[in-house]
Amino acid sequence: MYALVDCNNFYVSCERVFQPEFVGKPVVVLSNNDGCVISRSDEAKALGIKMGVPEFQAREILKDYNVKVFSSNYALYGNLSERVMETLRLFTPNVEIYSIDEAFLNFDGVREEGFETYGIEIKERVMKWLSIPVCVGFGPSKTLSKVANKIARKYPEHTKGVYVIDTDEKRIKALKWTKIGDVWGIGHRMKKKMMARNICTAYDFILPHNKDFIKNQMGVVGLRLISELQGNSVLEIEEPENKKSIAITRSFPQQLTDFDAIRERVSTFAMVCGEKLRKQNSCCNTVIVMLGTMEHKTNRMHYHQAATIPFATNSSLTIAQTAVRILEKLYTQNEGLRFKKAGVIVTQLINENQKQFQLFEEENPKHLALMKTIDLINKKAGDRKVKLAAQGKKTWNMKQELLSQKYTTNINEILKIKCQ
Repeated sequence: MYALVDCNNFYVSCERVFQPEFVGKPVVVLSNNDGCVISRSDEAKALGIKMGVPEFQAREILKDYNVKVFSSNYALYGNLSERVMETLRLFTPNVEIYSIDEAFLNFDGVREEGFETYGIEIKERVMKWLSIPVCVGFGPSKTLSKVANKIARKYPEHTKGVYVIDTDEKRIKALKWTKIGDVWGIGHRMKKKMMARNICTAYDFILPHNKDFIKNQMGVVGLRLISELQGNSVLEIEEPENKKSIAITRSFPQQLTDFDAIRERVSTFAMVCGEKLRKQNSCCNTVIVMLGTMEHKTNRMHYHQAATIPFATNSSLTIAQTAVRILEKLYTQNEGLRFKKAGVIVTQLINENQKQFQLFEEENPKHLALMKTIDLINKKAGDRKVKLAAQGKKTWNMKQELLSQKYTTNINEILKIKCQ
């Protein structure tokens, strides 16, 4: 039996942990540079605020109904997510972190009558320890646990936030209730194709006469999905894998034309790419730099170029030097345009233990010790205190005018309580 644990309105819930006065009130969290709504409390949803709506379009309703608005505080969200996942591992070691606010749990070997009790205990434990509300869905497959979780979230008063699909009767009823667009693995385009074929629910999806059509449209993925919805587990808990590429991209608060300003940001992105490579014990052979412009005449084109490094590396120095060389070529070719976005991508990753030494060209051996020292200092000091000179003083300055405190990751911003 599988369980899917999903944190309710996670970003909003994280903000409420340290500011409980906003519990029960409409709250939204905005994306990078305070652009769009990416998390909404149930009260904000009831006001008709849509997910992904640009802030300026929702500004009037936010003001009229006194909606509390926060900038994204990813340091806080990431830290609380880690704490939620560690709490879940107390119930079973078989945990697959699916996203920042979702995780699959495998409960093989647990007696069937204990699942609802387990779900209630999980929900209460996370709430008591972290003040994060969660819903838990159980099913004989990962896909059915997703369906069960949606039911638990949709009907909290009836389910108490926990729902178990443990009989065929419950499974069929749940599949008939689930719209085809809400099935795990069915995207927007596939939903249109299914609806045109009169496949409107998850139950329609598993009907025998639709099998050939699904196989033709989705291949083996569709057949696996049918099997999962029929209660046969074919998707096991996955072990975390190293990423096959790492990308750091950000939009600028304002459009930039100055090369030095863009170079600072590209150097910062390259530095972070190197840090992430070392964290997963990987090296890269290829660096890609991307520039995005908002010029109307170019129809928001993205420009990018790649360069291959002759030796595998995870040195931020080498990656940054390569990225700046690429940037110089891109900037020269598109000089005069106003750039709104930039990014650095490292690909062709290998395990650092598989790195082969080159006969004629090799990286400075001092880089390895230097990177270890930088990582150690930054881990202790936080906020990436040690930087490259090319990064300058003002790097990665996203627009975050409504940012809350880093309550759990910055000693200067921890919650203060006055006892009298």
